[in-house]
Amino acid sequence: MQTEIPFLFMRGGTSRGPYFDAADLPADREQLAAVLRRVLGSGHALNIDGIGGGATVTTKVAILSRSDVEGVDIDYFFVQVDPMREEVDVRPTCGNILSGVGPAAIEMGMVPVQGPETRLRIRAVNTGALVDALVQTPEGRVTYDGSYKLDGLPGSAAPVALSFMGTVGAICGALQPTGHARDVIDGIEATLIDVAMPMMIVRAADLGLNGNETPEDIDANTALLARLEAMRRKAGSMMGLGADVCGSVTPKVALVSAPSKGGALRARYLTPWACHRSMAVTGGQCLAACAVLPGSVAEGLAQTPETGPAVLKIEHPTGALDVLLDYHHSATGLVINAAGLTRTARLLARGCVMVPRTIYSKP
Repeated sequence: MQTEIPFLFMRGGTSRGPYFDAADLPADREQLAAVLRRVLGSGHALNIDGIGGGATVTTKVAILSRSDVEGVDIDYFFVQVDPMREEVDVRPTCGNILSGVGPAAIEMGMVPVQGPETRLRIRAVNTGALVDALVQTPEGRVTYDGSYKLDGLPGSAAPVALSFMGTVGAICGALQPTGHARDVIDGIEATLIDVAMPMMIVRAADLGLNGNETPEDIDANTALLARLEAMRRKAGSMMGLGADVCGSVTPKVALVSAPSKGGALRARYLTPWACHRSMAVTGGQCLAACAVLPGSVAEGLAQTPETGPAVLKIEHPTGALDVLLDYHHSATGLVINAAGLTRTARLLARGCVMVPRTIYSKP
């Protein structure tokens, strides 16, 4: 016998996964983790016994509920399921999956349509950040067709405009968790920074790279990945994320170099054990902040204006991510007010996903 759990299967930005109503899932975190591992098929390279896609960008989960916080419409709880290991991480959030939260909330009947466009405020439960989303809703329902093209995806779709607030120090408590613009880890300079996502950012050249490597090049360089993982674990401890972050996807890792296509900065973003084929939304915000942070490893590489708001283009393997960063420099340091991006989403399927009743039996 199996338990049916209603869900929407959606692409959000350059990620994909199931979107659930929190009321349809167990509240107990351990049982929830067991359910989601089974849903995604964790433990097999192809996630053959679930609906995952064998990569971290396709084993992400969004859990939605109406918010009881004044002025907030939807609470969004993000879960990263490891495609291979028996690990589930709830520390970070995901901006790509978040781009599907507004459409999903409307599809689930949690938020009413307001007109040709529907604006809603989302609370990212994992970090506490607030995000305003603007969803296209002509004719009284979500439309997914449109002309907005997102680098890293084929075709075009309707835009979903996102404005992130309160993302500085969301997890570590400070823009610069160590108090420094640069730290030295295993002889390599790194900027440890927390804007939307805690990250360890390193110059590609300091690791013997030119910065233009493909994701396949980086994934095949096992010595590089092992070196970065050793550094990442030390960075996690330095940032106050715990004595050993080996089981967590935070902090993420990025390799930066001078832009080559007119952008603000070129980057290769690791998830953190493989190179992202494009760029994470949260990672892009953090990299944009690093680009304008005086003394960071991006100083001397990045091409940025003195003050914002400004669109900072973060170059990645399949194009670029535009981050509208509202910032200025004060006597006490860099001040970041908000970051905005435009993404797209698409409903791929709706129905019920099945899990054995030995794992979960709904009341």
